[in-house]
Amino acid sequence: MILAAQYAREEGLAYFGICLGMQVAVIEYARNAAGLPDADSGEFDAGCAHKVIDFMPGQSDEVDKGGTLRLGAYPCRIMPGTVMERCYGKDLISERHRHRYEFNNDYRELLQDRGLVISGTSPDGRLVETVELPERSFYVGVQYHPEFKSRPNAPHPLFRGFIGAAMEASRIH
Repeated sequence: MILAAQYAREEGLAYFGICLGMQVAVIEYARNAAGLPDADSGEFDAGCAHKVIDFMPGQSDEVDKGGTLRLGAYPCRIMPGTVMERCYGKDLISERHRHRYEFNNDYRELLQDRGLVISGTSPDGRLVETVELPERSFYVGVQYHPEFKSRPNAPHPLFRGFIGAAMEASRIH
């Protein structure tokens, strides 16, 4: 999965990472664009030096893993001028989650300084919900599950955006 995210990033291909797909995109970016070759997720390597994806501080200390799942609908504030804003057409959305691990804010500044755009956060700004790469037609990772709200006769805005970007790229090549 990391190689697929890297290939899409390096070749300018449309990429849409959902939940683990977002986490993989962050790991790949940290390793290959931000100078952290041993970056990983605490889920995959609890002893790695750079857990760019992990439990939030205090989340796993006193709670069994069964109680750490972030489940259900949560609000997300969309940053202006992003692909996310273009797809949704608004600055506040609500999406359904089902995951344990989060973007580790200890690496937020470094990854942003190296070009990763945090395009959506919880309204208080504490949780990273979406990431993207600038100047790409569509390279987006989301922590939530947009497929839960997509229907054949009413596709989710991110699926429309991803498919549109892929179709446009196929016309160019």
